[in-house]
Amino acid sequence: MNVTVTPTATITNSTVCVKIGESAISDFLMSVYILAFIFGLIFNVLTLGPILQQVKRQNVLGIFLLNLSLSDLLFLFTMPLWINYYQQDHHWKLGIMSCSVAGFFYYSNMYISIFLLCCISVDRCLVVTFPLRFKTHRTSCYAWAQCAAVYVVVILLHIMVLVYDNLKDAHDDINNNDRCYETYPMQRPVALFNLLRVGIGFLLPLLVLAMSYWRVLATVGQSPGLSAQAKRKVRLLSFGVIGIFSICFAPYHILLLIRSLVFYNSDNVQPQGSYCQFEQNMHFSFSCTLALSSLNCVVDPVLYVLVSNGVRKEVMLCLRRPRKSETGDCALTKYNRGKPETNLTNLI
Repeated sequence: MNVTVTPTATITNSTVCVKIGESAISDFLMSVYILAFIFGLIFNVLTLGPILQQVKRQNVLGIFLLNLSLSDLLFLFTMPLWINYYQQDHHWKLGIMSCSVAGFFYYSNMYISIFLLCCISVDRCLVVTFPLRFKTHRTSCYAWAQCAAVYVVVILLHIMVLVYDNLKDAHDDINNNDRCYETYPMQRPVALFNLLRVGIGFLLPLLVLAMSYWRVLATVGQSPGLSAQAKRKVRLLSFGVIGIFSICFAPYHILLLIRSLVFYNSDNVQPQGSYCQFEQNMHFSFSCTLALSSLNCVVDPVLYVLVSNGVRKEVMLCLRRPRKSETGDCALTKYNRGKPETNLTNLI
């Protein structure tokens, strides 16, 4: 989250560090958020029922996917606020508290998604690498405990940020800009916090994700019991998860890292200095990467279908036979209902 601190010196409108006004940029960003809201809501609602069926069967992967879906839905409910923000050309006009709440859900969802993806990757790595040894520990309580830990840690950290941050700074009306989490220039505590976010919130999870799927690929590649088609599926899945993770989250964190490092190496952070010129040139690209990160609520449901045989089959059943759900359960399938996975193909 862009923790913001009020500059010690008062800056007039004519000397603001980054000028953000009416432009096609706002229309473009608004369009991205509208598409993310529409498709994210449709895809999450479509997959929620099948995922719940997996949870009822105490499917561990289903529990992880349900928590991902709940996080996405909470974020989607705040997205109309961001759509309105860009429709008003970066003017919030909804009050300080709503800005803070919207930012809280935005960044909480981002890091909850990141760490839950890590949990999924580690779980699948252990299942494939140590199927017998890990089977006794892989229970629904094990999955719920991990999800609860992710939610508690991420939410508490963001609550601490809100408590120690001045809400009026987040809602930057110093220069009558009425912005939300777009306060310039950056301050030293903000830059330090950004570096920690990049390291712990992105690079470390990316390393865990890459190592886990590298281990999965190595183990599956040496398994004589899997067909060439099954191995190809695992490869596509592994590269797909890492690709989705990188596309949604990497650009934002890379630019966040660059902005923070430039701040630390800049001697002149005055409105007419090199740092403010850099931020002015970077603003559009950074805003685009932030909008791109919001697309994780759209691609997460695609991930559900990719990683889970059960969810994929139930979604297809719901799409093919929508009129046969008299009991409200589209998941009356014939495959392993209520039974644990018995082979490596189902586990991966």
